Amino acid sequence: MRSVLLLVPLLAALAAPADAQSIFKYVRPDGSVVYSDRPVPGARLDEELERAAPPDPAAAAAARAKQQERANALNERLAERSRSLDQAQSDLREWSRRLDEAKVRLEAGREPLPGERTGVVFQGKSRLNEAYWARQDENEAAVAEAEARVAQARATLQSLR
Repeated sequence: MRSVLLLVPLLAALAAPADAQSIFKYVRPDGSVVYSDRPVPGARLDEELERAAPPDPAAAAAARAKQQERANALNERLAERSRSLDQAQSDLREWSRRLDEAKVRLEAGREPLPGERTGVVFQGKSRLNEAYWARQDENEAAVAEAEARVAQARATLQSLR
């Protein structure tokens, strides 16, 4: 009797790891399904399911670290995109303001300033001199540059959206 008492815990200890690896699906006489890692009295064994191996802590930690790394990279890309959008909007506002100013200067600059007319002696008239035309070219170049920068800022903004 004593040997049987010693043998039962020994067999239970040896069987426990094997039992822990499988789950059994039992069907009771009333049709209900029971999942258990031990035999269910009065029920018939329907299926044996292999229990998934416990996750490796090192692999789980590596997976979490990789997921965190991906999340950080995504956050950085989103932050960079947001900064780019803000910069493009700021550029668009600034160059639109400069374009408006350049157009005002161009229109206001159509009238010659003192010293921009040169008299013609034999006809008693005057003509616009190089200073006037240089100022007009400068104003037109400022408008053209501002228009190009506005178009560039709009294209950048559109590509970021």
